[in-house]
Amino acid sequence: FIKEIEDIFISLGYEILNSPEVETDFYNFTALNCPQDHPARDMQDTFWLEQEGLLLRTHTSALQVRAMQTKTLPIAAIQPGRVFRNEAVDASHDFMFMQCEGFLIDEGVTLSHLFGTVHTFLKSLLKKDSLDIRVRPGYFPFVEPGVEIDMRCPFCAQGCSVCKRTTWIEVFPAGMIHPNVLRAGGIDPEKYSGFAFGFGLTR
Repeated sequence: FIKEIEDIFISLGYEILNSPEVETDFYNFTALNCPQDHPARDMQDTFWLEQEGLLLRTHTSALQVRAMQTKTLPIAAIQPGRVFRNEAVDASHDFMFMQCEGFLIDEGVTLSHLFGTVHTFLKSLLKKDSLDIRVRPGYFPFVEPGVEIDMRCPFCAQGCSVCKRTTWIEVFPAGMIHPNVLRAGGIDPEKYSGFAFGFGLTR
């Protein structure tokens, strides 16, 4: 499944990158517009390690600034990988799960590029000639504006257990990369823009 996702994004011109599962506070939080006193840190229960400033990454978004600091623009990349959160285990949650982060940075990147990329990916993954998506506002500290992207349920027309009887499935939290995140990666937000998205592979 992960190989299929990677192959689709490679066909769209994306590079597959990796970053460490043991991450620093800077790349996991601070560089992503979540300073020490930011309330967004309260949204994630973090596995902090005994060595100060180190943790098990809570999202694959930690890759973004690492890539900005080492890659030449434009950057188009994804990273599937494990992430860790200290939360109660139930039918849809675990302390370790798989995510995939993707982002594109270049001159003139807009939300339209994001929506087109997500739509093309979903149609390729589900082998559909057409597929409805919808966009709702969403808050994430590392993007502005932030959106939630839903797709029409591919398994039903009237509602089923997969889509919770709504005929829609939430698939992509996403948005335009926040200027503060671009600055943390050494990129001028007056000249460059980018979008980022993430999705769960196992939840």
